[in-house]
Amino acid sequence: MNNRAKGTYYEGVASEYLCSQGFRILERNYRCRMGEIDLVCKDGSCLVFVEVKYRTTQHQGGAFMAVDKKKQHRISRVAAYYLLEHGLGEWTPCRFDVVAIDGDEIALVRNAFEYC
Repeated sequence: MNNRAKGTYYEGVASEYLCSQGFRILERNYRCRMGEIDLVCKDGSCLVFVEVKYRTTQHQGGAFMAVDKKKQHRISRVAAYYLLEHGLGEWTPCRFDVVAIDGDEIALVRNAFEYC
């Protein structure tokens, strides 16, 4: 399985997990010229931008540690564009979550980072 197929598979796993936690999936693989966000969801009244990371093991910090500052900046820029494109203002309640999949373990990290 190539990396793109793996990414698609684990984004599906994350989507199912988030739905079981009460999230509503709005978009998968939202893309614009600034980059991509894996999942855009609603959790109650909050808009949630979700990065999905998969690692086979916890070696070198695991999946969560793969969302570094550079990745956070990129996701923040894409999220700002999403809000603009959809006519949502800066007052829209939103947050950044990470679904970290390490082997068979799935962890949802709410408010994983602040807007950068």
